[in-house]
Amino acid sequence: MKYTKALNELAVNDIDQSKRATLTKLAVGAAAIPFASVLHAAPEKLLGKNIILMANEAGPFDIVIENGRVVDPETKLDAIRNVGIKGSRIAAISDKKLQGSKVIDAAGLVVAPGFIDMHAHGQQVPAARAQAFDGVTTALEMESGLLPIGKFYDDCAKEGRPINYGASVAWTYARVMAKEKDVTPADGTIVWFQKAFGLKNWQNTLATGDELKEILSSVEQGLKEGGLGVGINAGYAPGYGHKEYYELAKLAKRYDVPTYTHIRYLNSAEPQSSFEAYQELISLSATTGAHMHICHLNSTSVQDIDDCAALVQSAVDNGLAITTEAYPYGAGSSAVGAEVFRGEDWLERWGVPSASYMEMNGKALDQAKVTELQATAPGSVVVMHFLKPDEDKDDRNKMDRSVLFPGAAIASDAMPWMNSKGQLIEGDVWPLPKDAFAHPRSIACFSRFVSKYVNQYKAVTLTEAMERTSLNACRILEDAIPQMKNKGRVQVGKDADLVVFKLEELKDMATFTQPNVLSKGMEYVLVNGTPLIEQGELNLDAMPGLPVRRKVTV
Repeated sequence: MKYTKALNELAVNDIDQSKRATLTKLAVGAAAIPFASVLHAAPEKLLGKNIILMANEAGPFDIVIENGRVVDPETKLDAIRNVGIKGSRIAAISDKKLQGSKVIDAAGLVVAPGFIDMHAHGQQVPAARAQAFDGVTTALEMESGLLPIGKFYDDCAKEGRPINYGASVAWTYARVMAKEKDVTPADGTIVWFQKAFGLKNWQNTLATGDELKEILSSVEQGLKEGGLGVGINAGYAPGYGHKEYYELAKLAKRYDVPTYTHIRYLNSAEPQSSFEAYQELISLSATTGAHMHICHLNSTSVQDIDDCAALVQSAVDNGLAITTEAYPYGAGSSAVGAEVFRGEDWLERWGVPSASYMEMNGKALDQAKVTELQATAPGSVVVMHFLKPDEDKDDRNKMDRSVLFPGAAIASDAMPWMNSKGQLIEGDVWPLPKDAFAHPRSIACFSRFVSKYVNQYKAVTLTEAMERTSLNACRILEDAIPQMKNKGRVQVGKDADLVVFKLEELKDMATFTQPNVLSKGMEYVLVNGTPLIEQGELNLDAMPGLPVRRKVTV
């Protein structure tokens, strides 16, 4: 009992109180209105309204995790408990000993809901395995999406996945097919989209009336096939029309699903600024009633995070259905042929002094090399630095404003893994090849957030961190995707997607020059009740991941 009391006191007191007070003030206005209250209301206000706790089931259990520090971000439970699992669900949480066929000793370890990544482009088996070591049990491709949706789900189910998977409907894929008449039809993979970066018509021209009908028809078909919303990668096709975006928002509202937008502009300076693009998104939420989700508030705001965050907070305070996410890095990653890296003023838009802020395979580029790659290999994945939070205090403050935005989810924007020849690494591959390259957030985003913001900065409590790494994604998604109501919590009846880790040892190890190094500290990762990682080792035979999908209506 003394140990439990000490843990509870530590969770409350081991935090920078001044920073916490500031964040509380930011959330006060949002907590007073209906939509935002779901994201920001105090747990005691939600208890009895939205949270219904089920009684423990009788044992014995298939698996018992005993003596762990159990953290449930929704009820704010933070205490030593035993967790009983039956099949794919949590069946008991008790301070009494439970009997199980398999017992995991979690003494000195944290037991928390598996992390939920709603922005993961790496939907291949090796990418999913890498994310499991970062504590991710559900990885969803929402920003870009995929098409055809049915084929994506069929392919994943046939191959098997170690963690849960799902995708939104890719507006960009629909646009490429409508605007580029000679292109082969989309095949449900990211490789198809990477090849499209060599084509220009879809990125910078308005759709005709017939083309718009074709685009909307393809997107609606994806929604009927169970897509998780509409992925609007606007930054990759900034020349599309405002009316086209309006029609997409109306379509999303009609199906009661979110749009997941990478905003049209990436620019610290006006005109055509990031601020202006956020205004466009906010206006569509106000006029259509659609839930508009903002992808990576940090990277698309570049140097203007403070003003952009204030604008978004104001919209939330006024009751608009707007949510967001961020990742704890000051560098983004994309294809070198993307429009955000083109034009004479592209460096000015990013707010950086030279092309050397862009790297490929860990090596800084110059403008001549960037131009060459855009002409010969536009799908090549590059890393672009826009903040340096470990070196500059102001940059760190900007990072905090996005990562700690009230109600925001941590989301990695994990990239697929490529080899040194620029080829996608897929299939039953493990470990990652030595030349595997991607942004380090693809393997270390969540462990980095906990390591930095709980252990090092002491900016949030462990419970608050688990809210951002798991529960907030569920709150953002569950109205449209009922499956998410059973994730992100450690409660009886919920999915047994769980992580067991040593808090003081959880650490991101991947760097921009060595990005494929696994994160440390994850002792156990369970997906749908099946141990995927045990005592720090991956079970290569385990493929317990299940689809996260809306009801198929066609």
